Amino acid sequence: MKKTLALILAGFMAVSLLAACSSNSNNGNNGAEPTATADGGQGSAPESKTFTALLDNNPTFPYNEEWPIWKWLGEKTGVTLKVQTPSGKLGESLNLVVASKTMPDLMYMPNRRESNKFGQDGALVDIMEHIDGMPNLKKWMEQYPEEAKAALSHDGKMYMFPNQGFGETNRLIWLYREDVFAKEGLAMPKTYDELYESLKTLKAKYPDSYPLSIRYGQIPDEMNTNMTVNFGTGEGAYFDFDAKEYRYGPIEDNYKAMVAMWKKFYDEGLIPPDFLSLQTKQWQDMVSTGQSFVTIDYISRVDFFNNAMRKENPELNMQFMAPPAGMPGGKQQNPYFHYMEGGLTVASTSKNIEDVMQYMDFFYSEEGRTLTSWGVEGETFVKEGDVNKFKPEFTDVTEMRKQTGLQTSGTYTWIDYDAHLSLFSEDLRNAYTEAAKYDPPSMQPRPAFTESENEVISLTGQAIKKHRDESFAKFITGSRSLDEWEKYVEEIKNLGVDKLLETYKTAYDRMQSVELK
Repeated sequence: MKKTLALILAGFMAVSLLAACSSNSNNGNNGAEPTATADGGQGSAPESKTFTALLDNNPTFPYNEEWPIWKWLGEKTGVTLKVQTPSGKLGESLNLVVASKTMPDLMYMPNRRESNKFGQDGALVDIMEHIDGMPNLKKWMEQYPEEAKAALSHDGKMYMFPNQGFGETNRLIWLYREDVFAKEGLAMPKTYDELYESLKTLKAKYPDSYPLSIRYGQIPDEMNTNMTVNFGTGEGAYFDFDAKEYRYGPIEDNYKAMVAMWKKFYDEGLIPPDFLSLQTKQWQDMVSTGQSFVTIDYISRVDFFNNAMRKENPELNMQFMAPPAGMPGGKQQNPYFHYMEGGLTVASTSKNIEDVMQYMDFFYSEEGRTLTSWGVEGETFVKEGDVNKFKPEFTDVTEMRKQTGLQTSGTYTWIDYDAHLSLFSEDLRNAYTEAAKYDPPSMQPRPAFTESENEVISLTGQAIKKHRDESFAKFITGSRSLDEWEKYVEEIKNLGVDKLLETYKTAYDRMQSVELK
């Protein structure tokens, strides 16, 4: 631990010395022009500045100081980032540099709970104190008020710069083998009852198959959320927009109906017997070998499966499937997962706070959005009328990001997701178009919690969740009868459901009372 701390601190001390030598400003008090004007435009050439940064290091896109994105950002803002990346886990590196009091100017944090914790401990700058000098971010907050509120701490402070656009990668959808359904004369099911009948038909036709499989063991919370939203309930505490109140889904009748349906799938061999523990590789093997025909997963799986499997079977066709409604007259909806939790923060010990704020404001301008989404016109993209198109040498999103550094850690906040869509296959673009039709009217609120509220969620909430998960498994496998549902509900309530819901209500009411400046 001491050696790791010494290495990290040595790296930041060296970078900080270099930044101090090469920066011509101190807290923006030298009368310099702002880096970006209110409309994102530039006046004279921006003044050169150097900031230090701790950024995440994705193994798919390992940090590269030679990426063009750094040059492009420097040309527009005058800023050079001297970057350090974690030698191990990001969370450990953050804890070390914060404890050392030798923090870099900018730090990437994986979620808002972490940034709020560090911010309330005095390690991070409250961005809202500088909002009047950030016209682009201020305008952005007016355009995306819910995203802005979601970025606030429990006391109305903002310690992390909000993101918008890139969360589209997190869409969770239903997918199905359209070619198999067409071959067997099956229409896309619109309800769970229709899905059940389709799965029975496929099981009869392909007796060695498990027509529906999901990697529940890998991402159980995400799967629970998807399964429950189809039945008009929630996987835990959720906000009912019609009743305008928080409810606990797993004690509701609609949740019981969901459990009963999945038990029916289990009893009749329509899902794998080990589906509760199914991991990614097992699930991928089942889908790729034709043992499963319907699944739930992230939207990028459309291309993931089609690109790999069409090499052996050109007729194969994995496509978006509209989410089936669980209850009679119910809504066909997918959960709202398409948002980002991580983002950049500013250290309270920075000697360049005002300049860093001006730099970050650029990212919320239209010019900044275009640059961090598409790159530079003529170099990476061309305009055809009002439409941007990547140049022919860019044909794959992953390779584009590896070559340019676009949308890697520390290079974006607000992006135009059409940049990604333009490089996707027609099948995946169609999936995005169709998926948007089944978005819920509003995303679930994401209020920030106080320390005592987080304790309730960590202790009471986890105890409730543990009993819910154990009971779900028992109900599905038949080791506990659904005839004991009312007893189960009482057990859950006795663990503190009312206390949990009151905690969410308090945090939500507090968030709603905040007026953005």
